Order: sequence, then structure tokens, then C-alpha cells
Amino acid sequence: MNPYVVLAAAAAAWDRVADRLTGPPRDTLTGLLAVVRRRGAPEAERRAAADEAAALLVRHLPEEFGGAGPQGRFAGGALVDADTPDAAPHPSYQGFSAEDLAVLLTDGHRMVGPVLGPVRERLLAAPAWDADALTRLGGAPDQPGLIRLPGAGGRPRLPRFQFTAAGAARPVVIEVNTHLAADRDPWGAADWWLSENAWLGARPARLLGTDRDRQLADTARLLMEEG
Repeated sequence: MNPYVVLAAAAAAWDRVADRLTGPPRDTLTGLLAVVRRRGAPEAERRAAADEAAALLVRHLPEEFGGAGPQGRFAGGALVDADTPDAAPHPSYQGFSAEDLAVLLTDGHRMVGPVLGPVRERLLAAPAWDADALTRLGGAPDQPGLIRLPGAGGRPRLPRFQFTAAGAARPVVIEVNTHLAADRDPWGAADWWLSENAWLGARPARLLGTDRDRQLADTARLLMEEG
């Protein structure tokens, strides 16, 4: 069977199994997942790492992932038919993916699964600076009040809408992010900026640099007061 299904099943069962996979096995799994998710790496290399990662889960958590065949059983005791064709090279399980397991282990957040996973992908796909690029531009990536989304490997990504073309943080963005508690919930704050807003009639980020900055701040403040 496809090892990516085992990894996806581990993501789905992570709340149940996380405390039972510690120390060197967990570190090894984390390293293998870094290879599995490495964009641009040969598929054969990624598949070999996925095979090894799945075998590790079977070996260390046999009650979850053991059973008939080396990778025959996964979360909840369900069995995967080894003859089932893969509709995609990296199939999912209950809406979870192998990428979700990498996110849980290395990225430091829980934006995974059938509901939050697509939100994570959408927000991380928006134009963003990494800290080094923003610093070269003359910006200050550590400035309080900025949204920092943990990307692959936990590396922070700072959505570009927060900055002017010269890399300076927009004051209204800092104000709005403070209202939205972006320091505690960067994903929720980013989603507010990048989603259609019925009150504003547009995505808030598209209104930056117009004469509606004050409305952006007032809308965010009222939202949090009503919440």
C-alpha cells in the first residue's frame, strides 16, 4: 500500500499517538518528513523517505499501524487494501495528508486536516516575505504587531500586504492586527485580511493604500468588541 496513506493516518491520529512517539524515533520521523515534503526533490527520494517513515510508525506503534503486511494497519485499526490504486501520488486519509504530519511535527501549529488544512494552504500561498528577504529590503521582520505565519519547517512568512513597496510596515495594519490579536492568532488575522468581508464589500487587504484605512481599523475593532 502507499506509505503516504500511513503518514496521513498518523496525522489523523496524532492527538492519540503523539505522546507515545518520543525521543530518537520522533526525531528520525521528523527528519524523514522533511525529505518527504521537500519541493523539487526527486520523487524516488521522497518515496523512499515516505517508505522509511511509514515503516518507523509500524515498528514503534504496532498497535496503531501494524497488522497484515508491513504497512497494513493504520489509525483506528482500519485496513488499506494493498491492491487499491492510488488516485493521486500522495493520497489522503480522512482529509489528512502526509504534509499534515510534517506540519504537526515541525511547523509548530495545528492548521491541518480537512477543514484547517485548505485554509493553511490558501494563506501560505499568498505573497509573503521571509525574514531574510524583508531585512534585505530594509524592513523589520521582528516589529511587534506583524502577522508571522509558520511555513515549511516553521520558518516565518510575513504576508506582503502588511508592507509598503519599500518594506515598511503599514501603520493601519499594525493597528488592525492589534485589534485582531495577531500575536496569539496569526492564522485568524491573516484570514480576516485575505477573505471577502461582507461589511467592507472586498478583501480588506485590497483596500490598503486607499482612503478606507480608517474604516479597516474601525471594522476590525467592532468585530472584536462584538466577539
